[in-house]
Amino acid sequence: ASDVYKRQHLLHAQMCRGLADPTRILLLYYLADGPRYVTELAEKLSVSQPTISRHLKILRDRGLVSAVREGNTVYYALRAVRIIQALDLLRGVMADILSEN
Repeated sequence: ASDVYKRQHLLHAQMCRGLADPTRILLLYYLADGPRYVTELAEKLSVSQPTISRHLKILRDRGLVSAVREGNTVYYALRAVRIIQALDLLRGVMADILSEN
């Protein structure tokens, strides 16, 4: 396989690892409604700020969210709404599998 093909698969696997945590998936869904501050997300999920920040860093490293500094605070936003469409597609597949069992 070509180098481009291999890199594509590697990036795909890295992105999937980034999505392999329920908290990170919830963060993406919350960010689908618009940009949010870390404090808002921590409150909404009842999770500590450092934990939310760690999850957001993973999502940022994989190119799923962007961070914008505003004075002393940082807010996060989805980089592409298509990730929500992809997650919704996966949920549809899971619903089909569950209904078959």
